[in-house]
Amino acid sequence: MKEYTLNGTKREAVGKKASKEMRKQGLVPCNIYGENNVDGKPEAFAFSIPASEIRKVVYTPHIYVVNLNIDGKLHKAIIKELQFHPVTDALLHADFYEITEEKPIVIGIPVKLNGLAQGVREGGKINLSIRKIDVKAPYLNIPEQLNIDVTNLQLGKSIKVGDLHFEGLELITPAGVVVCSVKATRASRSAAAEAEENQ
Repeated sequence: MKEYTLNGTKREAVGKKASKEMRKQGLVPCNIYGENNVDGKPEAFAFSIPASEIRKVVYTPHIYVVNLNIDGKLHKAIIKELQFHPVTDALLHADFYEITEEKPIVIGIPVKLNGLAQGVREGGKINLSIRKIDVKAPYLNIPEQLNIDVTNLQLGKSIKVGDLHFEGLELITPAGVVVCSVKATRASRSAAAEAEENQ
């Protein structure tokens, strides 16, 4: 996984009014949920990051380990949840989850299809059903993307999560979820009909 450093400032004022004021100043209100437990719950505190900085790790297909420098104290984290404005798509709020080298995390990894599927060579069209697969592993084991070879995927066939295996990763997305499939097109149906006529 790629790493990126963001600088934040701890915030004392919380609530809707304080958050609205921050956004006017070009800041994004954030929370981080830490490893230290307080009363059985992960320690959490509020901070803010300039919107111009955080967008570099939000509006991207990549996943990042974020090195958060909050008032000089470093926290290694991943983005847990993002809230966007329903109309403008502007980032309203971000939650981070602190990570360690030992403790497994659950995160969605982008899927990359490699090769030209047999079914596509026969005129079909490949369809990617999910863009990410949720995996569980220590963050050091997590790749930037999951490479899936589709060369032997035939017309009308699909690859499900349960068909996949990646070293050192536990797949959390249900096994029955379809990752990709090759669907028949008018061209492939015509080719099949022609082949039958010529037999």
